[in-house]
Amino acid sequence: MMGLVQERERSMATEVLTSKGLSQPKTGFKIPDTLTRVIRYVLYRGVALLATVVIGVYLTVLIANMGGYLDTIRIAQIQEIAGAAVLNDPTLRALPPTELRQRIDEQVALEKQRLNLDQPFYIRSINYLTDALTLNLGRAELMTSDSGSRQVRLILVERMPATLLLSATSNLFLFFAALFVALFLSRRYGTFLDRLVIALAPTSAVPAWFYGIFLILFFASIAHVLPFGGMVDAPVPETTAGYIGSLLKHMILPVSALIIHSIFISIYNWRTFFLIYSSEDYVEMAKAKGLSARTIERRYILRPTLPTIVTQFAFTLIYLWQGAIILETVFAWPGLGRLLYQAISSFDVPVIVGNVVLIAYLLVASVFLLDIVYALLDPRVKVGGEARA
Repeated sequence: MMGLVQERERSMATEVLTSKGLSQPKTGFKIPDTLTRVIRYVLYRGVALLATVVIGVYLTVLIANMGGYLDTIRIAQIQEIAGAAVLNDPTLRALPPTELRQRIDEQVALEKQRLNLDQPFYIRSINYLTDALTLNLGRAELMTSDSGSRQVRLILVERMPATLLLSATSNLFLFFAALFVALFLSRRYGTFLDRLVIALAPTSAVPAWFYGIFLILFFASIAHVLPFGGMVDAPVPETTAGYIGSLLKHMILPVSALIIHSIFISIYNWRTFFLIYSSEDYVEMAKAKGLSARTIERRYILRPTLPTIVTQFAFTLIYLWQGAIILETVFAWPGLGRLLYQAISSFDVPVIVGNVVLIAYLLVASVFLLDIVYALLDPRVKVGGEARA
């Protein structure tokens, strides 16, 4: 009898739960809602960033090829070179004009086939895009590495250390120096040093290479204390200590130009940013509690601004790979910036696209990781959105 009563009560409870849209817990594995939201968010962001890379790289391909007009320029150059080669060959000068024209056309056709210029541009643009996205950068058309290779990958790898050395030294020093000086000035609002930095901030409107020219003029041309450009002396020092000393001497002017260009505006931006957070109500409450200035800076100013600081630092790391195109050219610095300038000047599309793809992948990876880091640093940020009630 008791068993029948318990069974009937269980059945009635099930009906009540069902009528309210509820159900009894089911046995078996169930993916947590948080993990589901994270997976959905990761997939969504991954697809969106991939689409951005595809569009950006394809636009680079179109611009580098001038929308296909570069093919006309190349074909004209091929015809000119082939004609000069045939006409300057003593064994072919006695041939009739029709046969000379046939020889020229044959050489032009072979060269067009080698460069795939016999295919329509839209097909080659898709091939460029596919190769770039799969990091199959191929061979440069005109440029070569110091070892004589035309592999775009080897050319980029060869120039990368010089750019990383120059950019890392200047940008990392600039980032941390501006950050700490700005934090120092935010505690001394309205002082002479604070007003001086504000007055010097507009000097950053002048590009770094312009400062570089003046530095070369004073320290290399007039004072003769520093070299005009390059990475090391010629001939290259044989000892390690001599090589490092020569390298550091050649780095002084370009690093100084980059720092002078950005230091004051960076300090001004960070100082204003810290002042905004310093005026929040919770900072005033912390001051009223008698907390020390160091504690207030660490807990109530730096911690809320940490996502922005991390973002800026991440983009600083990305900028290390780009290189300063004009600055490296002015100082004859053999980095990626000068390489890109040379590639653009000679219409070497594979090198241009390879350089852009390298930066695009680094940028996308950094943005993707930053979204996750935000959620770890700031509890107010929810990856994938809040669960619905």
